[in-house]
Amino acid sequence: MAVCARLCGVGPSRGCRRRQQRRGPAETAAADSEPDTDPEEERIEAGAAALAGAGGGRGAGPSPPPRCSLLELPPELLVEIFASLPGTDLPSLAQVCTKFRRILHTDTIWRRRCREEYGVCENLRKLDITGVSCRDVYAKLLHRYRHILGLWQPDIGPYGGLLNVVVDGLFIIGWMYLPPHDPHVDDPMRFKPLFRVHLMERKSATVECMYGHRGPHNGHIQIVKKDEFSTKCNQTDHHRMSGGRQEEFRTWLREEWGRTLEDIFHEHMQELILMKFIYTSQYDNCLTYRRIYLPPSHPDDLIRPGLFKGTYGSHGLEIVMLSFHGKRARGTKITGDPNIPAGQQTVEIDLMHRIQLPDVESLRSFNELSRIVLEVREQVRQEQQQQEDGAEDGEGRAPQSPREPQRGPAQPSVELPAEKGGGPVDGEAAAAAAPAPEQPAQSGQGQPFVLPVGVSSRNEDYPRTCRMCFYGTGLIAGHGFTSPERTPGVFILFDEDRFGFIWLELKSFSLYSRVRATFRNAEAPSPQAFEEMLKNIQSLTS
Repeated sequence: MAVCARLCGVGPSRGCRRRQQRRGPAETAAADSEPDTDPEEERIEAGAAALAGAGGGRGAGPSPPPRCSLLELPPELLVEIFASLPGTDLPSLAQVCTKFRRILHTDTIWRRRCREEYGVCENLRKLDITGVSCRDVYAKLLHRYRHILGLWQPDIGPYGGLLNVVVDGLFIIGWMYLPPHDPHVDDPMRFKPLFRVHLMERKSATVECMYGHRGPHNGHIQIVKKDEFSTKCNQTDHHRMSGGRQEEFRTWLREEWGRTLEDIFHEHMQELILMKFIYTSQYDNCLTYRRIYLPPSHPDDLIRPGLFKGTYGSHGLEIVMLSFHGKRARGTKITGDPNIPAGQQTVEIDLMHRIQLPDVESLRSFNELSRIVLEVREQVRQEQQQQEDGAEDGEGRAPQSPREPQRGPAQPSVELPAEKGGGPVDGEAAAAAAPAPEQPAQSGQGQPFVLPVGVSSRNEDYPRTCRMCFYGTGLIAGHGFTSPERTPGVFILFDEDRFGFIWLELKSFSLYSRVRATFRNAEAPSPQAFEEMLKNIQSLTS
């Protein structure tokens, strides 16, 4: 009992009596008859016993219940436990002991990891026929090439592009997404495979180039650095056609534009098409891709951000990313042209300056619309000047922004695409706007809309009702992105999936329609990562 008192630190208390009762008469008697021991000795013995996993000291009390080790669990339970762990942790687990290593060869574990981590829904049991295990699929295919999954922009000069690399069955496939044929902006996106990776045998994964019309052939993938990789074709003869470059051009034209050269009567448009074919053909054997993200959304956004297809005059349809940044919305080109290349902000919308369109009859007059927009631009300029003056005086007073729908612009910071000077008009498109308290975009309210006389449009099938309009600016430049400048325009929100932009200087209208395709592994890890991505792709063409 003296030992019990020393261990408890309170003497023979009620708690000790309870423990005595639980021990039973024989154990209690043995404990009471135990001679006193030195406290330091006791601590050493207790520590040694704990390290040895043998419980308390000799005769110091009852032994604790035996510990349960993973090694003692039945194999089927270990399989279930291991299958729930991340696949990246399993190699370390295999080094623990022979038993774990043997269990980790069970295909059930790796089948579940393939399904849960990479969405492989195929019947992986069929792999037994080919002699490839689920473990091989995970380690040599999915895990090895995990860094190339996601959304990418190929480096094809000013033209850019949109590539989504996904796990497709037992393959990893890079799908290139293309806009529909001009001017059918509401049609679905087109897509074609550029490369694929699969596991044909146990040794290693096979990379195949899918470019051309002669079937898959040998290729190579190299992960250059974080968020960047490159592909190379090792058999470029598969890209060539028996009819030479002329046959290749006509085939490309049918696929890219859905027409023949004889169908295109405009001489300048023919030049632009031929230029694109010659330029992009240089990249059919080697391409570098840089990661891009879809824009994050916020409940206060005017409409859901994302990718849109837009009309760009003689350049055809291009892909624009609409994103929201506080009081502004921006349209960034994912695909571009020699005037405004991919990566540039084609449009910026000032969400603090609504524009109230006149009635339909007055709207038909381009001069009336131009007068309204230029008044808003002047208002924006004055507000900016007041802000600069206030900053110089140290007052830091920001001018009050008008909240009435009739009031107009804010600080311009946008970009437009089109040809400067002569040639066909090519407007650039873009972004959207934040909801005004008086008339939210989701309210369904609208007003009649018609394009002013003299404003050209590639697609006359535009909506005849709009929800709201905002002041914006767009980027225009000469060929080769020379002498870029921002010009005023009007952003028109038609509905949740369509918007337009009127380029005043170009007298041109661009219509944009949402890309409805679903892209996997495309979400930004953080808003900061998305902003950094925008800066990076813009800096490449600035």
